[in-house]
Amino acid sequence: MISQNTIQQILSRIDIVEIIGSFIKLKKRGTNYLGLCPFHNEKSPSFTVSPAKEIYKCFGCGRSGNSIGFLMEHEKYSYVEALRWLAQKYNVEIEETETTPEQKLQQLSADSLYIINGFAQKFFSDHLFNSEEGRDIGLSYLKERGFREEVIKKFQIGFNPEARDSFAKAAINAQYNIELLQKSGLVAVRDERPVDNYRGRIIFPVHNQSGKVLGFGARILKTNDKAPKYINTPENEIYVKSKILYGSYFARMAIDKADECLLVEGYTDVVSLHQAGIENVVASGGTSLTPDQLRLVKKYTNNLTIIYDGDSAGIKAALRGLDLALEESLNVKLVLIPDREDPDSYVNKVGPAAFTQFIAENKKDFILFQLGVMLQDAGTDSNKKSAVVNQVAETISKINKAEDFTKQQDYIKQCAELLKIEESGLHALVNKFIREKITKEETRVNREVAGNQLTENRQPVEIEDDAAALLNKDEPHERAMVRSLLEFGLKPWNGEQRVADHVFTEIEVNQLEELIDNKNLIALLKIYKTWYDEGLEPTAKTFLYHEDNIMRSLAMAVMDYNYEISPNWKDVYEGKIESREDLYKEEVFSTLNYLKLRKIKRLIYENQRDLEKTQSSEEQMVLLQIHQHLKQMEIDLTRKLGTVIFR
Repeated sequence: MISQNTIQQILSRIDIVEIIGSFIKLKKRGTNYLGLCPFHNEKSPSFTVSPAKEIYKCFGCGRSGNSIGFLMEHEKYSYVEALRWLAQKYNVEIEETETTPEQKLQQLSADSLYIINGFAQKFFSDHLFNSEEGRDIGLSYLKERGFREEVIKKFQIGFNPEARDSFAKAAINAQYNIELLQKSGLVAVRDERPVDNYRGRIIFPVHNQSGKVLGFGARILKTNDKAPKYINTPENEIYVKSKILYGSYFARMAIDKADECLLVEGYTDVVSLHQAGIENVVASGGTSLTPDQLRLVKKYTNNLTIIYDGDSAGIKAALRGLDLALEESLNVKLVLIPDREDPDSYVNKVGPAAFTQFIAENKKDFILFQLGVMLQDAGTDSNKKSAVVNQVAETISKINKAEDFTKQQDYIKQCAELLKIEESGLHALVNKFIREKITKEETRVNREVAGNQLTENRQPVEIEDDAAALLNKDEPHERAMVRSLLEFGLKPWNGEQRVADHVFTEIEVNQLEELIDNKNLIALLKIYKTWYDEGLEPTAKTFLYHEDNIMRSLAMAVMDYNYEISPNWKDVYEGKIESREDLYKEEVFSTLNYLKLRKIKRLIYENQRDLEKTQSSEEQMVLLQIHQHLKQMEIDLTRKLGTVIFR
């Protein structure tokens, strides 16, 4: 985990205009900067960057965030990856904290593997272009396959010489650890001698989302029945095959722009399509799709088109990841390349335009295609047809998210027609599979709870009437109080207290639930109080760059204050115009007392309900006295606020 001290150093150096300006052109407009939004196509700029608030907002598509949020959205980095990118940019040394010796050792090993892989990539690329063997064997092979030098360099493709230990010698001479070289898969030890693992092969580096080399795929050039066609990096701290899609680093922007990801099998398929100008493409490596790979696609788009060979093996490979893709709410289509071609050979055969047209015209819905394949296999066998019905119902049941309800109903209707069965019967069968899944999940959770000896206190759900609902849903004022704390918490309140001291004197942490409905706002206030008590000085910026996405988004929403005094007013009106900065005490006072007033109103409302229900004269008298007391408190508090209560 990156230490809080490192994070604070990074945050203190961040310049949102500089960071976003390195990706898009910004023009100063008043106190803000304006540019064309990188997240949707527009001709008139509506993308605004506020250096004062350190946030951006597009008034066209609605996207907003801070510097880290921009990197996560634009570059598809994780929070930690964005922090590391900023640390590198601003030359901040990253300090890790709360790590065990084992975790530190693992991180050290991971860092070393990245360095070794970077060295290896340069070695292989250099030998491909600058050695006689590399040019005569490796480069000539790639050019025979139709690859141009610019795309070879883009993907950093290289060549490992045929000699027994060319790379091993170079790496050891550069003082790389032999054990880590073995772990990387680049070097093996045979007869107590280090030897190259990929000798005589074309090398395809595999990159992570920030462009670092995770590992390699090495393709054999000689005809050798005993040797595998491809050797891939063994799994280690940085190379986990189930979490990798080849080419995703080069495709991420094109996928985002096209709002579609094309998925193929092999390295050369990806390279060929990129060379043809079709860049929204990644490869699975020919294995079954995994949840992590599908989630990687979902970071960029909800639309996945799988392109595979048209033979039976290709069809089966394509169908293996179907249910997982549906569970991730991806819209999945399938395209089968004709004439026993693969995407690499087919795009070279027909050209980019015809290939793109073929994909657009031949996309098949995944579920309906699967049903067609299964019905063809079943033929007239009634038992097999029954199994098909069950299989399709189970597949449709995977589409179980609320936002996908309409899609699920459409599939039930279409599949029932193809199966020639009653729609209601298929609907019931789908629901049966959904119930079974829920039951299994509940059983699993209950076992975990019992195993951990946990108990859950379930509170009955109360349905409020309209009046109570109105009293309980006043979030803008809750946010106003939190905003005043984030902005002015470190300012002086009186000679002894800061604003934060006053706020937490007026509202104790254990009373927050009584005053504030939004649970996330309560969580934010508790985090603020914890940090403040520990001697830290939290501000809006602290939460805008919080590691928790919910806290970041909440701080963004809280600080999204649209009303500001125009700097041009001074030219129209004489004298100083007081800003929120000048009136911060009044704002803190008002927002705090409004919450207190709302609490009193709730108590009055609850007391009135009790008064309506009671039959006892003694209880009525007590409740009337409570009502009078609460009304007096309301009047006193309202007078402080300078408002009027209408009776």
